[in-house]
Amino acid sequence: MTRPVFTVLNGPNLNLLGTREPDLYGAAGLTEAQTRCEQVAGELGVGVEFFQSNHEGSLIDEIQQRAQSPGLIVNAGALTHTSIGIRDALAATGVPFVEVHVSNVYAREDFRQRSYLSDLASGVIVGCGIQGYELALRRLAALAAT
Repeated sequence: MTRPVFTVLNGPNLNLLGTREPDLYGAAGLTEAQTRCEQVAGELGVGVEFFQSNHEGSLIDEIQQRAQSPGLIVNAGALTHTSIGIRDALAATGVPFVEVHVSNVYAREDFRQRSYLSDLASGVIVGCGIQGYELALRRLAALAAT
C-alpha cells in the first residue's frame, strides 16, 4: 500500500512569509513551514508536497491536477476572500481540504472575515502561525485513515 501524499497550496504573497508584516504573520517563513510539515509527515507515515503561486489560475490548475489527492491544505491568502474560481475548483474535485490562515483573520479587517472556502472545508485553522499547517496535516492524515 502506498502512503498518502498531501499537498499544501499557498496563494499570493505567502512566498513573503517571514518578512512580510512579521507582527501579523510571525518571523517564520514558508521554508520553515515546509520543513516542519515534512517532519510531521515522517512521524505520521505520509508524504507532503508544497506549491505556492501568486497567480489564481495556477492555483486552480494545481487543484484540478490533485483531483485524486487524499487531501489538500489550502492557504489561499487574499484569494480566500475573493476567488469564486478557487472555490469552484475545490467543489468540482471534491478533494477534502483544510483551510489555513496564519494570522487571526477574525481580529483583522471585516473583509478578511469572509471566506469563500470555509463552508466546503473539512476544517479551518486560524491564527496559529505556521503551526496551523502542521495541525492541518495531522487532521488530513486522521481523515484519510478512517
